[in-house]
Amino acid sequence: MTDVPALHLWGLTKRFDRKVAVDRLSLPIPAGSFYGIVGPNGAGKTTSLNMATGLLRPDTGTAFVRGTDVWAHPSRAKPMLGVLPDGVRLFDRLTGPELVTYAGLLRGMSTEQARAHAAELIEVLGLTEAGTALVADYSAGMTKKAALACALVHAPRVLVLDEPFESVDPVSAAGIRGILEDFVSRGGTVVLSSHVMDLVQRLCSHVAVLAQGQVVAAGSMPEVRTGQDLETRFAELVGAGSVSGGLSWLRPSSG
Repeated sequence: MTDVPALHLWGLTKRFDRKVAVDRLSLPIPAGSFYGIVGPNGAGKTTSLNMATGLLRPDTGTAFVRGTDVWAHPSRAKPMLGVLPDGVRLFDRLTGPELVTYAGLLRGMSTEQARAHAAELIEVLGLTEAGTALVADYSAGMTKKAALACALVHAPRVLVLDEPFESVDPVSAAGIRGILEDFVSRGGTVVLSSHVMDLVQRLCSHVAVLAQGQVVAAGSMPEVRTGQDLETRFAELVGAGSVSGGLSWLRPSSG
């Protein structure tokens, strides 16, 4: 790993009306790491990643990709990023190969190179059988894989993925994990947001726990877990308690 963080969130703040979604959040993400971002619903994960990748302008603060300010120098920073946002909208009146090729062209690749990379990604991600079907007719899992291919096509330095395994079947998920692990082993950096603690614990070398728009714990996986499994530690950090009782009416009834 190098001394310069792959992605450095610096004092990010975002308000929506009176709601403070992200509150002066700072987080350095080491180069060459597989970094997990976890937190309860509404913790600010998606908002933070959108600001860090140039998709949502922060009220204050900024983010750096390998030392380059995303907001001050977007044309230099964004080519180093591959981004899979939450709820991504795609040009879905294209076939899978057309979509991924187009994503490569938008990144400045030559037509020949974009088509070659797209063909390989379509095959590796198991989308070949879709043939000439439009992305609009893809299942949710297939759409997620097509969006991931678009994030990968230009061989970025840093991948930022918001819930990349959501709606993806177990076989495809195993293939995606292999691709991401290989990417990190070759010097890339993956930043992954997920609600699945077991997945983050198994995949990630580092993790940050967010709550109420702030970082409550961050570091290597062993440092954050402190000898516990991640799910238990997460509940401890965010103050989650078990809920039992109530709903006395919720029971099988013949009535």
